[in-house]
Amino acid sequence: MRVKIPHPTDDRARCGVVSAMIECVRADVADIEQFYSCNFSNTRVRRLKDYFRDKLDELTGVTFDQLDLEDQTDFILLEKYLNEQLDGLGSFETSLEELKPILEPFTSNLVDLLERRQKVVPTTGRYAAEVLSSACGEMQRKVHEITNNTSKTSDQADRFVAYRAASNLDELESLLEEWMTFYKGYDPTFTWWTTAPYEEARNQMRQLATTVRDKLVRTDGGSTADIVGQPVGRAGLLSALDAQFIAYSPEELIQIADKEYAWCEQEMIKASEALDYGQDWKAALEYVKNLFVEPGQQIHLVHELAEEAVSYVKEHDMVTIPLIAEECWRTLMMTPERQKVNPFFLGGEDIIVSYPTDTMSHADKLMSMRGNNRPMSRSTVFHELIPGHHLQMHMIARYRSYRSLFTTPFWIEGWAFYWEFILWDRGFAGTPEEKIGMLFWRMHRCARIVFSLKFHLNEMTPQECIDYLVEKVGHERATAEGEVRRSFNGDYSPLYQAGYMLGALQIYALRKEMVEGGELSEKEFHDRMLREGEMPIEILRALMQGRKLQPGHKAAWRFYDL
Repeated sequence: MRVKIPHPTDDRARCGVVSAMIECVRADVADIEQFYSCNFSNTRVRRLKDYFRDKLDELTGVTFDQLDLEDQTDFILLEKYLNEQLDGLGSFETSLEELKPILEPFTSNLVDLLERRQKVVPTTGRYAAEVLSSACGEMQRKVHEITNNTSKTSDQADRFVAYRAASNLDELESLLEEWMTFYKGYDPTFTWWTTAPYEEARNQMRQLATTVRDKLVRTDGGSTADIVGQPVGRAGLLSALDAQFIAYSPEELIQIADKEYAWCEQEMIKASEALDYGQDWKAALEYVKNLFVEPGQQIHLVHELAEEAVSYVKEHDMVTIPLIAEECWRTLMMTPERQKVNPFFLGGEDIIVSYPTDTMSHADKLMSMRGNNRPMSRSTVFHELIPGHHLQMHMIARYRSYRSLFTTPFWIEGWAFYWEFILWDRGFAGTPEEKIGMLFWRMHRCARIVFSLKFHLNEMTPQECIDYLVEKVGHERATAEGEVRRSFNGDYSPLYQAGYMLGALQIYALRKEMVEGGELSEKEFHDRMLREGEMPIEILRALMQGRKLQPGHKAAWRFYDL
């Protein structure tokens, strides 16, 4: 029998009441979601709601004042998590109603087949064949209705509903394939009844998904026709800010972004003047964009820049870098298709390098190389590796990993971008070119706050967001499209893109209090933050400062002076 060896953590000596509950919640939710594997199943939604209500009741029975500070912190985090999950499931149920004109009634009947198989409820092949055959007829009718409605909708909300419907069809097709595999070859009678209806249902499902995308999702907007998204509105943003313990309105956050951008532009002009481009910093940026390496050399550049960052951080004794973290990271290449959504490097456990391949057009090759030039890649590498995400992921796996239940972009992305603040202050950018490379990303994070919040406030369209990135930051148009597509087509929360700059500003302000205030050395501050694990920064601040919060705590920290 294989024995599972647990990760070593600093929690071995203590098993707090609430931290133990959190461990159970993480495992229980994973089990529920794995068992009820269809994301849009009403059964899954109801089961999760019942579970979260039960856990809230259990948490209410814990005497808060008898807990130590770590457990009190965990109590507040778990309480917020459970309430937010319940609110989110309620909103999700409402959103499922919007999909019914496209997906019902056939999806509910097919999901019932999946759940009968999961629970091993006796199901005859004839009954399954009838469900599949009926679904085929419904899908054919949906295709006919959509195809004959020649007017394409331009309403962003309607397009997003259609986009979600097509994604649900893709998921359902995959789950049905697993369902059929379960019976195929094992139950010959079941297979006899279902083989042909299953194949027809799969083909009809693909046809319907294609029709929905072609007729209801895409517009005549050229390369940006596939960019969709659902603005959550001001009320939705306020709810998300409450969940992240951010004591600012969306409008105030945009003011912060504008103020930070103005600083960046002043520094850009200084660097531009040093390169003899005067105040035309965009011309200086164009010069920097052409400082890219030749084909085949980008992976070697990444390793060179990674070693430079590690050496610098070690020399200044800024944070503990475990040997395994420094040694064990891999280099992967970004596919051309993925670069449409992620035009720059990605990282964490590995670093995924963006650089054009021989299959890309000449124009796309040049834009990719220009967008991943040496000065800009210099910041990307330490952001993604050490002391950024790779070091972060290494520590999450070893210290209070149970708090990953409370993951937030303000902690995850804020940490990696915070290092761009600190290394800038220390003079890590020694040349005008290197300064422009760092300032580009800083401007980019300011712009992310503005365009993402204004999109969700219904003040900017996706095309206007792209134009904004090109005009205000100097993006290549292809990379701007990739950024906007990534922001709105994926599973990102409405505050995710704002979390980079705002999380960094929070950590920067906390560092000023703790390090410049003399309570901790710089290295102690960074190590403590990594060992405490993931959580909203306001809660981390209270924990690190030994301040007791109360259940139901609301955001109050004004970390930035407007």
